[in-house]
Amino acid sequence: MAQDVILTHEGLKELQEKLDYLKSVGRKETAEKIKVALSFGDLSENAEYDEAKSEQGKLEAEIQELETMISRAKIMEEDNSTETIHIGSVVTIKETTRGAQERVFQITGFAQANPAEGKISDESPVGKALMGHKVGDKVVVEAPRGEMTYKIVKISV
Repeated sequence: MAQDVILTHEGLKELQEKLDYLKSVGRKETAEKIKVALSFGDLSENAEYDEAKSEQGKLEAEIQELETMISRAKIMEEDNSTETIHIGSVVTIKETTRGAQERVFQITGFAQANPAEGKISDESPVGKALMGHKVGDKVVVEAPRGEMTYKIVKISV
């Protein structure tokens, strides 16, 4: 059975915009690259053509993946509660194991996760450990670099 893709309204909109862009602009750009590469002649030794076809394959795979994610999207109900951590919560935590600085994360579904933007999945080790906890709670996370303990400093939406 296919897994639901949990998204916010904003997350669904972002995926739809990306899909629209890839279908229109992305496909046109790739088709143009193939056209230019074909003009170079002999396809058996045409690296530009091979690269353009490879790029086209990657583009079509990404389009297929986005279409699948959108078709399985389940929009989470907006929960403005700051009592406990849930998908959509913005959480400030402090690592107590090594006394590191505070970090801020938004808990999202896996499809919206982007650690570089501070968005972590509810299925990630840290996200999973934080779910359902309150301000002041300490959570232990089994991470690849070892056991880490975090204190929840703040929950917002």
